[in-house]
Amino acid sequence: MMQQYREVKARNPDCILFFRLGDFYEMFEQDAVLVSKELDLTLTSRDHSKDKDQDEKIPMCGVPFHSSESYVARLVAKGYKVAICEQMEDPALAKGLVKRDIIRIVTPGTVTESSMLEESKNNYYACVYADAAGFGLAFCDISTGAFSATMTTGEDAAEAAANELGSFSPAEVLLGGAAAEDPVIKEVLQERLGCCVNRGDEQQFDCDLCQAALTEQLGRRPDELGLAGAAPAAIAAGALLQQLRESQKNDLPHIRELEYYLPGKFMGLDLTARRNLELEQTMRSKEKRGSLLWVMDKTKTAMGGRLLRAWMERPLLSPAQITRRLAATEELVKKTVDREELILALANVSDFERVMARLVTGTANCRDLVSLCQGAGCLPAIKERLAGMQAPLLVSLCEQLDTLDDVRELIARAIVDDPPFSLREGGFIREGFDPEIDRLRGIQTNGKDMLSSIEAAEKEKTGIRNLRVGYNRVFGYYIEVAKGQIDLVPDTYIRKQTLANGERYITQELKELENTILTAKDRVVAMEYEQFQKVRGQVTEQAARVQSAARAIAALDVLCSYAAVAVHNHYCRPEVDLSGEISITEGRHPVVEQVLKGSLFVPNDTRIGSDDCRVAIITGPNMAGKSTYMRQVALIVLMAQMGSFVPARSARIGIVDRLFTRIGASDDLASGQSTFMVEMTEVADILKNATPRSLLILDEIGRGTSTFDGMAIARAVLEYAADRKKLGAKTLFATHYHELTELEHELSGVRNYNIAVKKRQGDMIFLRKIVPGAADDSYGVEVAKLAGLPDRVISRAREILKQLESENAAPAYREAAPDDDQISLLDVSANELRRALEAVTVETLTPIEALNYLYKLKQML
Repeated sequence: MMQQYREVKARNPDCILFFRLGDFYEMFEQDAVLVSKELDLTLTSRDHSKDKDQDEKIPMCGVPFHSSESYVARLVAKGYKVAICEQMEDPALAKGLVKRDIIRIVTPGTVTESSMLEESKNNYYACVYADAAGFGLAFCDISTGAFSATMTTGEDAAEAAANELGSFSPAEVLLGGAAAEDPVIKEVLQERLGCCVNRGDEQQFDCDLCQAALTEQLGRRPDELGLAGAAPAAIAAGALLQQLRESQKNDLPHIRELEYYLPGKFMGLDLTARRNLELEQTMRSKEKRGSLLWVMDKTKTAMGGRLLRAWMERPLLSPAQITRRLAATEELVKKTVDREELILALANVSDFERVMARLVTGTANCRDLVSLCQGAGCLPAIKERLAGMQAPLLVSLCEQLDTLDDVRELIARAIVDDPPFSLREGGFIREGFDPEIDRLRGIQTNGKDMLSSIEAAEKEKTGIRNLRVGYNRVFGYYIEVAKGQIDLVPDTYIRKQTLANGERYITQELKELENTILTAKDRVVAMEYEQFQKVRGQVTEQAARVQSAARAIAALDVLCSYAAVAVHNHYCRPEVDLSGEISITEGRHPVVEQVLKGSLFVPNDTRIGSDDCRVAIITGPNMAGKSTYMRQVALIVLMAQMGSFVPARSARIGIVDRLFTRIGASDDLASGQSTFMVEMTEVADILKNATPRSLLILDEIGRGTSTFDGMAIARAVLEYAADRKKLGAKTLFATHYHELTELEHELSGVRNYNIAVKKRQGDMIFLRKIVPGAADDSYGVEVAKLAGLPDRVISRAREILKQLESENAAPAYREAAPDDDQISLLDVSANELRRALEAVTVETLTPIEALNYLYKLKQML
């Protein structure tokens, strides 16, 4: 047996081998030592040989096979691969050593069990292959059958490939060609995604083999799939298919479609933008609560939850496609009763995609079939509701939605409503489905009655009144006759035992009945399993129909979620076009407004992208809301291009091809990069990849170095972004360098805005309102006071601030102004009076505040 174990282990040296022995999966040698440590199992040992002189012992540990799933899940979660080695024949019938072989390899990217997966998140296995033509990427979620591929080319092909990896966040990656050594790919996989990485051999990435694998799986040649001229993508997709087939030990019949897309089909979102905008999780706690997904995810099905994530990760660039989603959402918003009825029905739809994946890969049980049946029971009502809809997308979904009546009827006829978890127990085939199973069950339950009827029949036939049918373990069932009536025993009786006061006999009929009764349970279990396999086979033949219905349900679920959120949070339908301008009236931050307790969110307007305002410089104190405002604009644009309503009174969004953010700062200690280096690297990537149709969110560029260096870099970045000949992208630029506000008068398309603040009796009130003009001060000391710094520290800070301001102001009075009346950019307070006047928001001042402010200005003068 150990020789058999070592042969199997040698074929899969990188896997932990679960070796089936009876009712246990056993691990031996190094696997046993490792697993006992990782899972806190008892490590035992067994003699290597019957030879008593040999004292070598083999370490071993094991887990019950019926509860092995939880142990496999824990190992996979730790990044290990687990090979399941099963007995391939019945041990009772086997001659010699039982044949064993690997039936499946479970890795982080090939999990199908629901207990190991997050319900509303895809579990992708990715493949990246690179050669001189570019980077090919393929992504497959084996638990749903989703399969897609893309290709990146040019100087920035590696960075673009890294962004695609970030979009899908795979659990496992296979690398081939030049991608295996590419530093950009390595960095994103190890540092940013932290997924399991495998290196493929050259043969796996053979072009002919990969193309043949694609053709065999999908029934079409690569050029028919849209992969003509995209050899790296075809190689990546083919290599991934081969890898998945090898791990699952089957031909993956549920993977039937390949979606090939170009990166330009969706809005570009790099890993930094996803993190800074907190799309799926917060930066601080890594939780869903507080993210955009938390606000928008009101889906009722697991399929809808996964599709919502996909739409959020890949917003559209086509106004026509966006408008289809918006029109469908609008109709659902207006038809309240239909929407609520659809939501109620959707809540009972099971996860068709993953159930079907488990059925075709052979890991499903009867409960999966019942789940599919119950979920399909809601489809007729959903289709009936959709039939009355007019929006083109809803009409299309209604046509696509198959109610699966035949599948539902088959499962309902074959499987009981509440089947046992294990297929070994039997009891899951419904009565009336198979006559032979019903007969054997009748024998099981009515065995005593049958024996009584045989006893009565024999008494009547032989005339032996005290004849008795009994049972013992030695002879089985027998007929006992007292000595006084032995003369009446017929010739058909076969004597088996003589007793002191009688004889025991058997008959052919009794032996047949005995065999039937004693083997009925095993035969029923075997026949039930056989019927289950037949039903499963018939259902899996309809995989394409089930997957099509699943896609329709997922899209409908997301649209209903859009509508429910829009109604509940008072969103509006945005206009989406190719104008390049963003115009938002009374926009709100979708997350912050939900988190605020007991206070209203202050809405703000945005106008950017036109010739007179391509770049908005936003000044104001810390904590006033600059970052919130900029993120709010980015999120509204992203939501609009997802096809969702947006938190505003009205909005017109010109399509944004890429969305970049540079918010916050943190040292990258692992790679030895300082805060400033990280910041400059991100800014360099933005300026390198942005286009005039991009939206840039830049928060406090240049603050990680000296004041003058930082200011110079910030100004140079601003000039580059504003210049149509160089970039001319829509830019929101928050800064504490108030000197930069002078650019409004020097560069076309640059406008100043600030967050309105009131100071009253030494206290500061944030009005949260964006108003034109530059801020008059940073209010840093006041913010420090709000943060709770000791009074003594605050007082000392004010003294030092006055001293610094007077020292910096002195040169302005000593030196003559230049002839052109242009004040030096680096002269910190020469323009103080002018900035103070520009910062006044007349509309918010009371009469007494206006008089006080006038007195303050007079003193400054």
